[in-house]
Amino acid sequence: MTAAPPLLVCHDVSKHFGALAAVSQLSFQVAPGEILGIGGPNGAGKTTLFEVLSGMNPATSGQIVFAGRDITRMAPEAICHAGIARTFQLNASFDSLTVRDNVRVAAYFGRDNRRAPGLKIGAGTEAVTDAALAAVGLTGRDREIAGRLPVIDRKLLMLAGAIATRPKLLLMDEPVGGLNAGEIDRMMDAVRAVAAQGVTIILIEHVMRFLVALSDRVMILHHGAKIFDGPPEGLVRDQKVVDVYLGEGASQRLAALLEGGLA
Repeated sequence: MTAAPPLLVCHDVSKHFGALAAVSQLSFQVAPGEILGIGGPNGAGKTTLFEVLSGMNPATSGQIVFAGRDITRMAPEAICHAGIARTFQLNASFDSLTVRDNVRVAAYFGRDNRRAPGLKIGAGTEAVTDAALAAVGLTGRDREIAGRLPVIDRKLLMLAGAIATRPKLLLMDEPVGGLNAGEIDRMMDAVRAVAAQGVTIILIEHVMRFLVALSDRVMILHHGAKIFDGPPEGLVRDQKVVDVYLGEGASQRLAALLEGGLA
């Protein structure tokens, strides 16, 4: 049986800010349905990579191919319409709008170029909105004002907006930063629900329990370059990863977590 072609291919992608190479000749592929976790020290180029993939800060050099299409120089809205959605480290929402209206905006504008928006939200948009809210556990919270939600619910709202664009690929930047253990579990359930719908996911995270529990494969970046790309259990056996990122103590705790099984 022939393997499906990769959904995303990055070939020698670099992003320079003057003399600084935030991303340096990075090459990798992501298969359809895969969850790729990305880790690395602060300043490793992780968020810059997402800026490049989403078109918000285009690559200086290299090529990005998504679903067989070169998107290296495409505008952010065109990349979104092509099927790549993104969440951010900091909560991004229309704080004065309701939960439902935030997701409606994403559902209405996120997959089509609305040069002349209509005066009415159609049934199709409402159905997509309902499905996105249900996927993240926010059904029944429609009328709440986004800016008044607790942090976990604002993060889930951002996720709902992203999946309302009906993406093929979802980029998640530190989705559990600032959350407690119970909230991390709640976000883990939401991500698994999204993945179960066939969405390919790339996530950046420092919380290793979350990263290794969800990821089929992990890539570690350092100074914009790839220093590890493999299964989660390989992290603790790679001395360079231990030296530049995990440290001995965190490596031992992660090894114990992996040996004990992940929830």
